[in-house]
Amino acid sequence: MTQTDLSPTLSVNIPPTLKLTVSHEQFVQLALANRDLQLERTATGELIVMPPTGSDTGKRNFDIAGQLWLWNRQTKLGVAFDSSSGFHLPNGSDRSPDAAWISQDRWDSLSIEQQETFAPICPDFVLELRSKNDSIENLRAKMREYINNGAGLGWLIDRKNQQVEIYRPGQDVEVLNNPVSLSGEDVLPGFVLDLSEVTPCATFSQT
Repeated sequence: MTQTDLSPTLSVNIPPTLKLTVSHEQFVQLALANRDLQLERTATGELIVMPPTGSDTGKRNFDIAGQLWLWNRQTKLGVAFDSSSGFHLPNGSDRSPDAAWISQDRWDSLSIEQQETFAPICPDFVLELRSKNDSIENLRAKMREYINNGAGLGWLIDRKNQQVEIYRPGQDVEVLNNPVSLSGEDVLPGFVLDLSEVTPCATFSQT
């Protein structure tokens, strides 16, 4: 007879001063067992546990992913991902950008097994949307990490300071104040992110 484990599931609060180190394989197991949490892992193995985003940030993330999805659906140039997707970067870290895109040929170079887990690849394009409690320095470090691991273009949307930071390989970070839209340049040819849908005039000026 099959026995069912009826023991209750207990949540564990990890103090911010306590660092937990896990391997990539352990991280994958944790992520699969805790789908309601946002988990990341640094290149040194430190586990990062983030609470789910607030409803407002989630709404804006969804709009960003929707705009990226629609462009990709029309162009069929690659594969678009939302914030629930994780990637195992070349430096060993496991990251989940708020939105990402990979060209079709790079995605097709992965095996089915690799595509079904934390794909061992850095996206060509990454986007991070700063939420209320996000540390801007931590987000900047993540953006530099993406670029150093092979991303061709990265956008850090900082609603709090009404700025967008644009990251490109081999170039200084470009800072835009109150932009209305962003161009995907040669990485996302023809894609334009309409920020009026992501950051309404209560947060970003439309002038």
